[in-house]
Amino acid sequence: MSLMPLVAAGQAILGKPLSARLTGYDIDVTLDPEKHIVSGMMTAWWVNNSSMPVGEAMMHMYLNAFSSNKSTFASKGNWSASGKEGWGWVKISSMSDGKGNDLTGLYGYVSPDDSNEHDKTVLRIALPEPVAPGDTLVLKLDFISKLPSPIRRTGYDEDFHFVAQWFPKFGVYETAGMRQREADGWNCHQFHPNSEFYSNHSVYNVSVTLPSEFVTGSGGMLIEEIDLGDGLKKVVWRAEDIVDFAWTAWPGYEVLDRKWNHVDITLLTSKTGLSKADNHFEAVIYALEYLNERVGPYPWPHLTFVDPPFNGSGAGGMEYTTLFTTMGAGAIPSFMKMAEMVTIHEFGHSYFMGMLASNEFEEPWVDEGINSYWEQRIVDHYYGDGYGLLRLPFLKMSDADQGRISYVTSPNRTIATNDLPSWMYPHGTYSMMSYNKAAVWLHTLEGIIGTETMDNVFREYYRRWAFKHPSGQDFIAVVNDVVKNEHGNRFGEDMNWFFNQVLYGQGECDYRVSGITSNRIRSYSGVVNGDSVTYTRSDRSSDTLYLSRVSLERLGEVILPVEVLIGFDTGEEVLENWDGTGAYKDYEYTGVGQVVWAKIDPYDKIDIDINRMNNSFTLDPSGATTRRMMNKFMFLVQMMISIFTL
Repeated sequence: MSLMPLVAAGQAILGKPLSARLTGYDIDVTLDPEKHIVSGMMTAWWVNNSSMPVGEAMMHMYLNAFSSNKSTFASKGNWSASGKEGWGWVKISSMSDGKGNDLTGLYGYVSPDDSNEHDKTVLRIALPEPVAPGDTLVLKLDFISKLPSPIRRTGYDEDFHFVAQWFPKFGVYETAGMRQREADGWNCHQFHPNSEFYSNHSVYNVSVTLPSEFVTGSGGMLIEEIDLGDGLKKVVWRAEDIVDFAWTAWPGYEVLDRKWNHVDITLLTSKTGLSKADNHFEAVIYALEYLNERVGPYPWPHLTFVDPPFNGSGAGGMEYTTLFTTMGAGAIPSFMKMAEMVTIHEFGHSYFMGMLASNEFEEPWVDEGINSYWEQRIVDHYYGDGYGLLRLPFLKMSDADQGRISYVTSPNRTIATNDLPSWMYPHGTYSMMSYNKAAVWLHTLEGIIGTETMDNVFREYYRRWAFKHPSGQDFIAVVNDVVKNEHGNRFGEDMNWFFNQVLYGQGECDYRVSGITSNRIRSYSGVVNGDSVTYTRSDRSSDTLYLSRVSLERLGEVILPVEVLIGFDTGEEVLENWDGTGAYKDYEYTGVGQVVWAKIDPYDKIDIDINRMNNSFTLDPSGATTRRMMNKFMFLVQMMISIFTL
């Protein structure tokens, strides 16, 4: 039986190209589910958009990260094969160019990041003749990919297959000036344990032949599914302007569909996962609504996401633009929105990894940090009125707070700057820095410039840079322009002072209220000088004025403007604005009322302050005790969340 195609083969899915479309792939393969091998042929093309001839090509061979214990990926202790059948690899059987030249012997492996002779994840091809400016390089390959086990983003477990980073794939040829690059050249890094990916927006035409009982899904739009007889079928997909193509096959999938505006949403899940399907769909639609309004439109008419079965959980929590994987609720209590949080986070990558397509190898915060920031905003907006992650009658916790606590409780939070390449973060700080710290200072930036301006920053970021590979400096330039346009010089000539501290610096932010004093102002009492020495005493009955002093201190290196709310025993409140530049600041007040409490950052705008316990001071000892008890309880809750998400 043959299904009617949604669009004819080769026909455009989108009304017009979203990207420059410098690369494309036509792939026709067969899955052998017994040997866990994908084999077939590929025609790949790359357009030289530079002004100079290019004499070599670079390709990622990601699956070779699983080919030995000496690869850069495996040697870091993050993965080991489950027996001799667990190794994964990709091999090229033959390669020629579009002119029929046999390229055998003209390609070999290189290790541009660490010179590891055992790493075979980057392939360099010496071309018979340079590719002239504006010309297209065509490569025709026969290749074999063996999937690894256990699954680490990609791989198999029994009859479950998640096929990602599975074919020879071009690196990104960057021209001078792109992402502040000084000279033209290939950007093609090895596969590191912590790094994710960077590639051009491409066009994919992919055909997979496999046994008929397998249910499939991918990042492409289904063109047709053809019954080949003898228990086999061919599935044909097309995808446009996405940065990677992944697919999955498992006989146990249940397929569910929903519609949001122009987007057909498909969920592949297990029978066990059906009970949480509505939760996942709701989370995806929330994310679509929120980002569509505040960042930019989601352009594709299709989206597929996967909730893998338990034995395929190693594939969970990954993103491939129009395909992503989430996680089932499993043992997570219903009052915790962890599964929804993961769904929202992974969908968010469709924007920051997919549409904007920053270089995750070199600047992971530009994707993971920004995406974590938006994930937290979405979760806290839709679930629990600002406290979306933990929802109990007597206790609520926001998603933003759990990310902040992960940063402020890390003993290594000052060990490195936040702008390192992913594989260079020391002492296990990659996740804390790339996800948590970056999200924390983005919330802080929002607190300083305001939510409306922050949303306009991202709308402009999307407008300028969607499908163009921005760098961190490109993002900062957008911040500077939008803030200047909306606030003039209120925050200075630009916002570089902020990024120099939180992104390119290693310091901490910590402001505290160190004390409050309040004394009566008495009339004069003491020696009266005149013709003779006399004495006088103050008239205590007329003492009705007080001199109150609030003492503030900056304990960290990071300097930020902060608000200070000061309360009097009369019920009056005064909001002060301190530029935070000095090591200390005193505020004095004279009047009938006494200062009884003070709080720095009363509206929690400065998320990056590492110690909010010292932000307030009260002369009421019962209030201080209650606050200390609550802070200790919140820390225990954070430990619970960490346990549930291991």
